[in-house]
Amino acid sequence: MIMKKIIIADFLTVALSLLSPMQSNAETSYHTPHEDSEELRLQDMLMNFLNPYMNDAVRDYYQRLLLEPPLVYPYFVDVVDSKRINGFRGFILSITLDVTPVVGSHISVGEDRLTFEISAGPEVKLVNYTHLKTYELPPHWQDIVKKPVK
Repeated sequence: MIMKKIIIADFLTVALSLLSPMQSNAETSYHTPHEDSEELRLQDMLMNFLNPYMNDAVRDYYQRLLLEPPLVYPYFVDVVDSKRINGFRGFILSITLDVTPVVGSHISVGEDRLTFEISAGPEVKLVNYTHLKTYELPPHWQDIVKKPVK
């Protein structure tokens, strides 16, 4: 069990350090790579690892707005920033992501910025959630929008 935690912590450290200089494609359309690479595989593994935490954060935010919780797919995530919190080779890391939550067949409901602190354990903690943009849903999805309580 301890070895598994060390391997996960090492993986996250390598993945975050490789992702640090990445460009952000936080737009309405996302860049789709045309070929595989070591960096892309590490990013995809990291997004798979963080996906449940992203979905929990998004569900918590949108539950007051929508009757159906949106999801975040790993390919609708852009890495904005990553850094070590406690210095070189320290294992408390921070990653900031721009995510586009969707409902149905990839209908975007908005854009959000999430910052997680990741430490050995592994322990993942949401430290900041900023809603950046709201998209109006198409008419056939308006029934999931919560009506204001009077």
